[in-house]
Formats: sequence, structure tokens, C-alpha cells
Amino acid sequence: MFKAFLIKYAEIGVKGKNRYLFEEALVNQMKYALKRCEGEFEIRRTKGRIYVDVLSDYYDYDETVENLKTVCGISAICPMIQIEDEGFEKLCETIVKYVDETYPDKNFTFKVNARRARKNYPLESMEINAEVGGVLLDAFPEIRVDVHKPDVMLYIEIREKIYIYSIEIPGPGGMPIGTNGKAMLLLSGGIDSPVAGYMIAKRGVKIDAVYFHAPPYTSERAKQKVVDLAKLVSRYSGPIHLHVVNFTDIQLAIYEKCPHDELTIIMRRYMMRIAEAIAKENDCLGLITGESIGQVASQTLQSLAATNEVCTLPVYRPCIGMDKQEIVTISEKINTYETSIQPFEDCCTIFVAKHPVTKPNLNIIRKHEENLKDVIDELVTKALETREVIVAAVDSEE
Repeated sequence: MFKAFLIKYAEIGVKGKNRYLFEEALVNQMKYALKRCEGEFEIRRTKGRIYVDVLSDYYDYDETVENLKTVCGISAICPMIQIEDEGFEKLCETIVKYVDETYPDKNFTFKVNARRARKNYPLESMEINAEVGGVLLDAFPEIRVDVHKPDVMLYIEIREKIYIYSIEIPGPGGMPIGTNGKAMLLLSGGIDSPVAGYMIAKRGVKIDAVYFHAPPYTSERAKQKVVDLAKLVSRYSGPIHLHVVNFTDIQLAIYEKCPHDELTIIMRRYMMRIAEAIAKENDCLGLITGESIGQVASQTLQSLAATNEVCTLPVYRPCIGMDKQEIVTISEKINTYETSIQPFEDCCTIFVAKHPVTKPNLNIIRKHEENLKDVIDELVTKALETREVIVAAVDSEE
């Protein structure tokens, strides 16, 4: 039935003279999403409106909607019918048929909301509302008008063609990818960091990622799990360059030369240093982590201050004030949860101390890091030089 979609956006609409740049970025991301769909599509932009027309005879409606729901910047997807202006009587016939097919159960309230963008149309908006409402009440006696909180809002837009729609499928909202710079995500195999990446991407930030791998203590399955998570996030963010850093020798040096209750903090500090070095190489303007205050010992305010201290780039923590259930809810929404809970250990959990310090003293941490001075620069250089870069994109899924 539906061979076209009206795409609504929210924040882009207040961008003034630069709005066309945001619209172009949104269209590009929509093209990326629609490549995953069977069928041929055309995206049209008019003043204040973006449309997707289905050009092929067959397409998968559900698949198309699901992929459009991954486009950051879209606030709503409205499947619609579009007709030529063949007179008001023909319009009413089409609307009656549309309502009949779209709502088999007629036990609902409705309101008609007409918008006459083409001013030479013979009826004004209020007249269209009243006339169409009367036709629908005559056709379906069981439906009722409610102008305040209707179950169904029927939109009629009089433009170069006439567009009819009543379904609004929520999109992710936010801003189109690439309109707010680039940042580097510290991606582990857990629940939190993919959510953090998604949330920052939703604000228009292009993301790359770094993963710290510790063979043989972490398996290839653990690495593949992170690649899979990056692919899932890439449905929203676009392709992600995933930098896989071999962190084993650095961890072993820390384990050998530093107090065990400080292992996690010192490891995190070196992760942040390495991630920042890769971020600067790739023109990133900040780091992203999935940390949440107090969730584990390395995420107390004192611990976060200790890891922040080694960074010159800002560190963005979109999950910082969330509890675990709030993060899980988002991970389920973006389809990363089931992958995140696969039982493959990452390097942090392998080397975690039995009784980690929760209120690290920065002066003491710096003093104990001096124990590494003879080896750490060489180990960090080697880790950076031997890293593997994987392009994680949903297109590459089997």
C-alpha cells in the first residue's frame, strides 16, 4: 500500500541558514541505510520536507522502516500515500479507502489536520478538515471526532501532489552523523561502551573505536565479539574504524611492577594515553567511554579523576549518570545487549585485582607508575605500531 515515506526531523529545523548542510548529511545517512534494503529508492528534498519514494515494484516495508529507524537525525518516519490533484471528491474517496485499509478496527477517535502549502487549492485548511471529517463520519459511523487527544491524527498535505498519512514511527532523533566532528570510543566487550558510542553518534559525531586485546589471556572469540558490537553500532554511526591494540605486554609489566590493588587504575590510565594518541592521529576531538559513576571500583569519582588526569582531549561519558538498567534498556533497543553478554572475557576482567583501590591518590599512582619508566615507552610504541585496523560496517555482515 505504501510506496512513499515522509521523513520528519526535529533539531535540524532550527538551524537557520545552515540547515541545508544538516539536511544533506541526513540524506547521505539515509542513502547508507537504504542500501541495506531490497528495492530501489529515491530521496527528494523540498522546503522543510524530505521524502523517500519507492521506485521498484516490490520492496520489503518492514525492512525499509527498520533501517530508516537507524538514521540519526530522523524524528519520525511517516508511511504515506501520494496522489495527483484530481479534485476534492477523488481526494475523499482515497482517504476513505486509506482509513478502511489502515485501520480494520474502527473503534477509534480521530482528527483531520490539513495543510494547504499550495495556496491556489480551492478549499482552505479548515474547510478541508471539516469536509473530510464529515465524509469519514458518514463512511464509518463507529469512529468519533476528538480534537484534543485523538487516537488517529490524519494529515493531509496539499503540495505539488497531495500527501496523506496518519502513522508516525519514531526515529532515533538527534543530529545527522558527521555534523559535529569525530571522537574515539574505547570499546570493550561489555554492555556500556556500545551504548556510549550510540549516544554520542546520535548527537552527530562520527566515531572510530579502539579495543585493547590481551592474547592469550583473551581469546579470538572475545575480539570477534567486539568487532560484532562495532558492526551493530555502525548501523547508527556509519562505518567504524576499529583499532585493535595488543595490550598484553603492557598489562604484564604493570602486573609485575605495580601494586595489585592499583592494577585497574594504572591500566586504565595507559589505555587512555594510547587511545588519545590514536585519536589525535585520526583527527578526533575527544574520547568516549561507557563509564557510570560508582558502577565498579574504577568508576568512582576519585578513579575517574585519576584516569582523566592523563588526557588532554576531553572525555565524553554519556552513561555517567545512568544506572545499569537504564543502560541495558538502551542496549536492548540498539540490539547490542545479546552480543555484549556473551561470556568472553576482556583484558580488564582478566587482570582485575581482588581488592581494587576505590579512592586512588594521584600522587601515589604517579609514584608507582615510575616503576615502569624503563620499559613503558617502548611497550606503548610497540602497541601503537602493531595495532590492527578493522573497518566495522553493517554492509560487511555475512
